[in-house]
Amino acid sequence: MSEPVSRPRENPPRREAFGVDGVASERDESAFEADNLARLQPRAVFAKAGAIPTQDDRDETVADKAAPRRAKHWLFGIAAVCGLAYGGSALAHYVTVGRFIYSTDDAYVHTDLAIVSPKISGYIEQVAVVDNQHVKAGQLLARIDSGDYQLAVDAARHKVQTQDATIVRIKAQAEAQSAVVAQAQAQIDAARAEQARSEGDWGRVRSLTASLFASKQRYDQSLADRDKANAALAGAQAQLAGAKANLVVLQSQVQEAERMRAELAIALARTERDLGFTEIKAPFEGTISNRIVQPGQFVQPGARLMAMAPDDRYYVDANFKETQLDRLAPGEKATVRVDAYDGKAVEGVVESIAPASGSEFSLLPPENATGNFTKITQRFPVRIRLAAAANQPLRAGMSVVVDVDTRSRAGGGE
Repeated sequence: MSEPVSRPRENPPRREAFGVDGVASERDESAFEADNLARLQPRAVFAKAGAIPTQDDRDETVADKAAPRRAKHWLFGIAAVCGLAYGGSALAHYVTVGRFIYSTDDAYVHTDLAIVSPKISGYIEQVAVVDNQHVKAGQLLARIDSGDYQLAVDAARHKVQTQDATIVRIKAQAEAQSAVVAQAQAQIDAARAEQARSEGDWGRVRSLTASLFASKQRYDQSLADRDKANAALAGAQAQLAGAKANLVVLQSQVQEAERMRAELAIALARTERDLGFTEIKAPFEGTISNRIVQPGQFVQPGARLMAMAPDDRYYVDANFKETQLDRLAPGEKATVRVDAYDGKAVEGVVESIAPASGSEFSLLPPENATGNFTKITQRFPVRIRLAAAANQPLRAGMSVVVDVDTRSRAGGGE
């Protein structure tokens, strides 16, 4: 038999730690254990140092990760419950209150600004106020040079005094004429007496002449005396009529002079008013704004000098959509929240609703009958009368938010 050929021995793979027939030699087992020990020894050292997590560490890590997940689930549950509660509350508020409240933020505070203007012309002598100054009713704002107007007052006063003297003179003449009338009346009485005497003499002489106891000359003399007495009576009556006519004329002149005096008194009052208008005073209590007048400026009647805003005559014009006008009516309660005061609420009442939309009063109203048409919801001004602002001054132009409660009016129920 031939001997087997010897081959070089190869190192077995690392996974073959055992010899032939699956039985490891004692040397191989010792080497394998030493190798494992060498590999495990650094791992144990690192585990002691905390660099490599142990099984307990892994269990604690899993528990720590599970805790936030449970907290999130609780938070999500609480948030869902709160959301449902809030939604239910909001729905209940809308059903009971919200659907009756009409709101708009297209609303502004307004007031009736007064433009201060002179009634007469002249040079401004003094300006007594400045912008944003608060003034009382009747306080001096500006003064116009009063020299010419004082002269006019003096002249008118002198004319009145002259007319008073004229009235006194004419009344004295009328009294004198009354004496003339009385004298004429006395003369008539004397003429009548003389007429009666001459008439009697003529009658007696006529009888005697008829009986031839009186001469023709005597008859003619008595007849002439009678005619002369009649003429004297007629003259006295005419003189009385003339005296009475003159008295009437003088009395008319007295009335005319008195009326003339009244006209002169009116002219005097007018000049005194013009003199008073040289002092321009505040018509009410308020605040000065937009002052443009300066001392030395020549002004004409009606010229703009300054503006005044009253203290207590503020209102709100809220521009509601036309789709909101179905339940709006005068007398409904309104709540006005002022933006300048962090939404501070001021109570008010709907006073009136404009008869036309704001576009109807614009300089160029829209003409929708020509060209392309785009429908735009119109807005109507609604006037809100405000109550007291509770120590918070309102100013024209402030932006506000208006809520109108359409359920009731200021006087009663729905």
